[in-house]
Amino acid sequence: MEMPQLAPLPEDFDRVLVVVAHPDDIEYGLSAAVAKWTDAGKEVDYYLLTRGEAGIDTMPPDEAGPLREREQQAASAVVGVTTVHFGDHHDGVVEYGTALRRDIAREIRRRKPDLVVAGPHEMFLGGRPNQADHRAVGVAAIDAVADAGNRWIFPELVEEGDDPWHVRRLALAGPSVPSHFVDVTGYLERAVASLEEHRTYNAALPADFPAPRELLTMVLGRTGQAVGVEHAVALRVFDR
Repeated sequence: MEMPQLAPLPEDFDRVLVVVAHPDDIEYGLSAAVAKWTDAGKEVDYYLLTRGEAGIDTMPPDEAGPLREREQQAASAVVGVTTVHFGDHHDGVVEYGTALRRDIAREIRRRKPDLVVAGPHEMFLGGRPNQADHRAVGVAAIDAVADAGNRWIFPELVEEGDDPWHVRRLALAGPSVPSHFVDVTGYLERAVASLEEHRTYNAALPADFPAPRELLTMVLGRTGQAVGVEHAVALRVFDR
């Protein structure tokens, strides 16, 4: 990841909606920022488009989905998030398109966030191909931020009672070229504990996959070193 001169993310927001594809996507670093925000009294909601039901090779989807949903609820509680909504898209085969955009726009209109944080959408992530659902949901979330504010896009949402909502700021997690950072020094332990709640999923990962503490120390420490603090989360931010 390139590290240009990064600015601190302005704290002038009260409500946040985090939009990602799967359970555990938020816990690979972003949850440290979430813990800081909820400690400061900000309201943070999660919207996951799938239940991660195809994520455990040794467990059928009809068993894995409910289990991963429960693990995500537990992980969210560690960082102070109580509202976690799940979409009905199928893990592994999420398709970018108007249906996906509509679902995210609906959630934005209902949650009325000042800040939307979207999961990593780029083709490559950390030098490796990014997973297809991440890409689809990330790009759709970017588009849905605009859709949410335009009453003539998805007019059926207005008919459902969900009036347009204009998001003030969009932040993209895991960017190849970040613009801002959140100083999360002091929040490593909460982030580690949050990722550790995905117990069944973590246990099914390859033996050489880094443990939560090792992984988050590396991810948050690398950005922290670049900006002169102990730990930090990198974001690409757009004011609207």
